[in-house]
This record gives sequence, C-alpha cells and structure tokens, in this order.
Amino acid sequence: MSMSPQAQLTVVGLGTGDENQLTLGVWRKLEAASGRGDAIFLRTKEHPMVSMLDHHNIRYETFDRVYEEHQGFEGVYEQIAAELIERALNASGEVLYAVPGHPMVAEKTVQLLRERCTAAGVMLGLMGGESFLDQAFLRLGFDPIEGFQLLDATSLRGSTLNPTLHTLIGQVYDEFTASDVKLTLMELYPDDYPVTVGHSLGVAGEERVYEVPLYELDRVEGYGNLSLVWVPRTDREDVRSRTFARLHEIVEILRSPEGCPWDREQTHKSIRKNLIEEAYEVIETIDEDDPEHMCEELGDLLLQIMLHSQMEAEEGAFTVFDVIRELNEKLVRRHPHVFGTVGAEDAEEALVNWEAVKAEEKRSKGIDPETQPLLAGVPRDLPGLMKAYKLQKKAAEVGFDWNTLEEVMPVVESELREVKEAIEKFGHAEQKEELGDLLFAIVNLARFLKVEPEEAMAAANRKFFERFGYIESQLRLKGVSFDQTDLQEMENLWQEAKKVLKNKGL
Repeated sequence: MSMSPQAQLTVVGLGTGDENQLTLGVWRKLEAASGRGDAIFLRTKEHPMVSMLDHHNIRYETFDRVYEEHQGFEGVYEQIAAELIERALNASGEVLYAVPGHPMVAEKTVQLLRERCTAAGVMLGLMGGESFLDQAFLRLGFDPIEGFQLLDATSLRGSTLNPTLHTLIGQVYDEFTASDVKLTLMELYPDDYPVTVGHSLGVAGEERVYEVPLYELDRVEGYGNLSLVWVPRTDREDVRSRTFARLHEIVEILRSPEGCPWDREQTHKSIRKNLIEEAYEVIETIDEDDPEHMCEELGDLLLQIMLHSQMEAEEGAFTVFDVIRELNEKLVRRHPHVFGTVGAEDAEEALVNWEAVKAEEKRSKGIDPETQPLLAGVPRDLPGLMKAYKLQKKAAEVGFDWNTLEEVMPVVESELREVKEAIEKFGHAEQKEELGDLLFAIVNLARFLKVEPEEAMAAANRKFFERFGYIESQLRLKGVSFDQTDLQEMENLWQEAKKVLKNKGL
C-alpha cells in the first residue's frame, strides 16, 4: 500500500528588486515550478522583480485582491495564509509562494504559515533572498554590529526606542504612516534630529535617499511598499537623558566608588526623611496646579525610589527592574476587569475587584484576612491626621461608628472641656493626652463632613502662610521690622489681610 505524498508549500524570497541580486537557487526554483505547471503565488504584484517574471513568461497568481477585501493588514495576512494552506493540500504538485525580500524578514504571512502548516499536514520549505536589510546596510553605510534594531512602523511605540542603537523602521507605506512614526520618534528625539528616508534601496533608477530633520519626516514624497526610515544611533546627552536606562546608569555611577562621596555614604535610614519630604513637595505642586514644577518634583521623588533600589541592588536583594516587575504584575493582577475576564461597570465594582484580589494575595502569603487584625493594614508612619482618618474608616466598616453628625458634635465639645480641665488641674502628660483625644475627635467630625483632615489642615496652613506674609510685606513697606512693632499692629494687619486675600480664598 503506497502512501500519498505530503502536501508541499515552499516560500521563496524575490529579493529587494535588483535582478542581479536574485539568488540562483530561487530563480531555478521558479523556472522549474513554471515548467512543471506548479502553482506560483505572489503576495503582491507591486514589486520590481515581477517584470522579470513576466519577461520570462513565468505564470503566477497574486493576492492583491485580498488587500481590497480587508480594512486592516491582519485580516489580509490571515486570509493569505489560509488560502495557501488550502491550495497546498489540494495541489497535485508543489506550491510556490514568492514574497518580496527575504521570507523571514517583515513577512507576517510566513510567520503564520510556520505556526500552522505542520498541524495542517503541509510540509513548509523556505528559500532565502536578499532582504531590504542588506541594501540598507550597504546604501546607508552603517555597521549593525554597533547595535541595531528593526521595528515595524505600523506598531511603533516609544517604549521600544533605544537611541544607542541604529534603528531601521520598515513598513512605512505612506505619508500617514510616516506622520505616526514622526510623532512617536519625537517622544524621545529632538524635533531637528537627522533621520534618513530610503525609497526602493538597491533598485536601479528608482532608489531615492533623503536625509531630513525629524520634523520633516512626513513631508518627504514617494513613500510606498519599499520605503524605510533610518534613525542613526547616538550618545548625545540630550537624547539619552530622556531614557530610563540613562537614569539607572547615573544612579549607579553616583553610588559607585568613582561617584559622589555623599551619595555613596547614604543608607535607607539616612535618606528616609527625604522620601517623605519629596512626596509632600509633589503634593504641593498638585495643590498649586503647577505642571512645570510638578514635573521637577516628581523627578526628585523618583530619584528616592532609584536610590533605595540601587542600595538593595548592591546588596544583591533586588534591583529597580524587580520593583518595576512587581508593580506591573500587581497592576495586572488587581485589575481583572481590564486584563482578565471579570467585569466592572463602574468605579465601585472596580474597587470591589481590587479588594478581592488583595485578600487573595494575603492568603497566598499565608495571611488569613479573616483573622488578621482589622486595623493592621494602616501604615504605621502615616501623618497623624491621615492615620486617624484611616483608622476610623476601618473601624466604621464593621459598624464601630457614630450614626449621625449630631452625635459627633457633643463628643468634640466634651473632649474640648477635658482639655480645659487638664490645663487647669493636671500636668503636661495629661494635657498632651487630652489634646490628642480632641484632635482624634475632630478627625471624626471631618469624616462626617466628608472632608479629608490633611487637606483641610493643608488649606489652613496655606491661609496662615499667605496672611502672615501679607503682614510681613506691609511692615517692610513701612520700613518697620518685627522688633519695631507690637501685637496690636500685627493683629490690625491680620484683619486687613483677611479682607484683601478673601478673593483668593485665603
């Protein structure tokens, strides 16, 4: 009993368009297939080598019609791969599929065939051809050993760019794609950074090469199927300074033996307060609605994270990349309604999902949320008003709370009386304790008024700062120092400040 031969599909590369660069093996394969009457398919007729096929009477079919049937390229590639497998299964001989350039460079249909042919019972063969990369290295004159990456214009993202590598961007089909590429590159590179556009590299009579500043990238004419963009590598500080890699490198240098003596001596404990101070400086820029200042202060806060991570990297515990990984995994894990199958119609449902995942995380670490102390999740070192607020909210979740605002007010008044009594009858320790109770009761009042006590306190501090500043400026205008005035004059100026600054909400 003889077995039927396995279906055979062979992909060949037509090269970049110069017939002198077409490999002898591919040409013989095409001639033999044409002589036998085997099916020959071209992904597209829009390629310089097609005229040579026509000249030698090599018959073929193209998939150009498929491009017109789909809105996006993904559907085109899927259909071409499916049709090729079907034709190979039903063909009496070998099926040839000819693609521009090299089959394994920027050919999505070939990747799909590699994934599916074996399962479909089709034997897949590949024969290389000159890719557009060969011509790019030759015509543009850079050596890829210096560092090189190839990116797709249709899926280009700023996060993939590395200025220390030569970057070739293919699939720049038209001016619209070039415009998208320009905008993405401008996330990292200066507007006037020199880039090179290459059309039909290596094709006699059709090759065009233009070097332009980045902002003119989409003004170059002639974009088509054989166009690419080259972004030369650089060590320019104004470019590298926009990358996370440069920040990591700088912090490593600062902490190295050749770095800064002060930075080298710091420990987690010595710069602990810096982290808190920088966080508060960021909050100040938020309150002031000052984006430019916020950008600077967020950088200072990020530096603290980098320094603490670098200290642990030096001990071999973890690196900043472990910090990033932990955060990425946590964000994905805690948003199942975004990255998973769980639904969330509104913010409240999203918060429920978040809390459910947090509880599961604790269980995976051997912590039972049901037996863990309810108040254990409140950070120990939070500022006092903020910590009181969170403690009270936690307790309120299980019903330990007042029911109405009217019930809270007498508690505040009672605590105030106890402070007065402590002042009259007791010493400093009792006064301190009673004052703490009063502040705690006021936080309760803030909660029922739906006011964040820290925000209220910050607003009061700002108000005092501005009004006292008004007193100081008025005294200076009068040529009077604080030593030359009295409380009554300052009180008068205070009342004046209240009126003058009222329109500012201060």
